[in-house]
Amino acid sequence: MSTIKIKLKRSPIGSIENHRRTIKALGLRKVGQVVEKSDTPQIRGMIGKVSHMVEIVD
Repeated sequence: MSTIKIKLKRSPIGSIENHRRTIKALGLRKVGQVVEKSDTPQIRGMIGKVSHMVEIVD
Protein backbone atom coordinates (compact mmCIF):
# COMPACT_ATOMS: atom_id res chain seq x y z
CA MET A 1 0.00 0.00 0.00
CA SER A 2 1.27 3.48 -0.80
CA THR A 3 2.01 6.10 1.80
CA ILE A 4 1.27 9.79 2.08
CA LYS A 5 3.26 12.50 3.90
CA ILE A 6 1.22 15.05 5.84
CA LYS A 7 2.61 18.32 7.20
CA LEU A 8 0.98 20.48 9.87
CA LYS A 9 1.12 24.04 8.53
CA ARG A 10 -1.17 25.80 11.01
CA SER A 11 -1.66 25.47 14.75
CA PRO A 12 -4.88 23.84 15.98
CA ILE A 13 -5.08 26.35 18.85
CA GLY A 14 -8.39 28.17 18.61
CA SER A 15 -9.96 25.64 16.26
CA ILE A 16 -12.97 23.51 17.14
CA GLU A 17 -12.52 20.39 19.26
CA ASN A 18 -13.21 17.95 16.40
CA HIS A 19 -10.42 19.45 14.32
CA ARG A 20 -7.96 19.31 17.23
CA ARG A 21 -8.81 15.64 17.76
CA THR A 22 -8.36 14.88 14.07
CA ILE A 23 -4.91 16.53 14.07
CA LYS A 24 -3.97 14.45 17.11
CA ALA A 25 -5.30 11.26 15.50
CA LEU A 26 -3.10 11.93 12.47
CA GLY A 27 -0.11 11.98 14.83
CA LEU A 28 0.70 15.66 14.35
CA ARG A 29 1.90 17.67 17.34
CA LYS A 30 4.04 20.61 16.19
CA VAL A 31 3.71 23.07 13.34
CA GLY A 32 6.02 21.99 10.53
CA GLN A 33 6.04 18.34 11.62
CA VAL A 34 5.68 15.76 8.86
CA VAL A 35 4.19 12.30 9.39
CA GLU A 36 3.91 9.42 6.97
CA LYS A 37 0.62 7.50 6.91
CA SER A 38 -0.81 4.81 4.67
CA ASP A 39 -2.96 6.22 1.88
CA THR A 40 -6.42 4.96 2.83
CA PRO A 41 -9.89 6.49 2.43
CA GLN A 42 -10.04 7.05 6.19
CA ILE A 43 -6.81 9.07 6.24
CA ARG A 44 -7.91 11.01 3.14
CA GLY A 45 -11.17 11.86 4.92
CA MET A 46 -9.31 13.14 7.98
CA ILE A 47 -7.06 15.26 5.76
CA GLY A 48 -10.14 16.68 4.02
CA LYS A 49 -11.67 17.61 7.36
CA VAL A 50 -8.65 19.70 8.40
CA SER A 51 -7.39 20.64 4.93
CA HIS A 52 -6.98 24.27 5.99
CA MET A 53 -4.39 23.22 8.61
CA VAL A 54 -2.44 20.49 6.81
CA GLU A 55 -0.78 19.95 3.46
CA ILE A 56 0.39 16.91 1.55
CA VAL A 57 4.12 17.00 0.82
CA ASP A 58 6.14 14.94 -1.64
